Formats: sequence, C-alpha cells, structure tokens
Amino acid sequence: MNIKSVKLRDIAKVIRSKNAGPFEITFDIIFRTKDDYEKVKASGVLNKRLIASLYNLDPQNILTFVFYDAANAVKITIPRMRPQGSIGEVDMHGAQQYVPLFDIDIPIDL
Repeated sequence: MNIKSVKLRDIAKVIRSKNAGPFEITFDIIFRTKDDYEKVKASGVLNKRLIASLYNLDPQNILTFVFYDAANAVKITIPRMRPQGSIGEVDMHGAQQYVPLFDIDIPIDL
C-alpha cells in the first residue's frame, strides 16, 4: 500500500462558507463520490482540533461538526469573530471564510 497526500480542494467537489445568523458561520465540504468521502472520513484528519487551529478557536467552541453520510458531506459551524454587521466585521455574508480549508492535506491510500 502506497500513501500519498492530496489537498482537500482537490478531492472535494464543494468547499464553502456562509452566514448562519448574526453570530455564526457554517462550512460545507461536499465530496464528488462516496469513496472520496469515506476515505477522508476514515483518515481522521478533519476533526474539531484541526478546525479550531485553523480558525483560532478552542475546540469546545465549535458549535457543529458532523459527517453527513447521506450527502457525502461535512458540516461545521463556528462562532463569528465579531457579530454580523458590527464594527470591524469584514465578511457580512461569511462567504470568504472557507479558504483555510483548501490546503488541508488528506492522506489517501493508492
């Protein structure tokens, strides 16, 4: 068995973030195939600890982290750094927050 690493952006069909109310941002990671989804899930790389480190959070503050088998997807919800529309808030729709997820290395068995 030979193991290589791929970037999450290269194996996921969709990686997006969006507004989930004035105090939360949610992320969706959707995979092209069940096989890709299962490989990523089995790798254990995507977890609360990793997301917390990417977004400078305590893992306990991650509101939702769910592998959703029926959709070959992962759903993550985190608190916003600042309330939506408040002074200093820079992404009203939460649509630009997904970028740190792109470069996550996923080990894949060949």
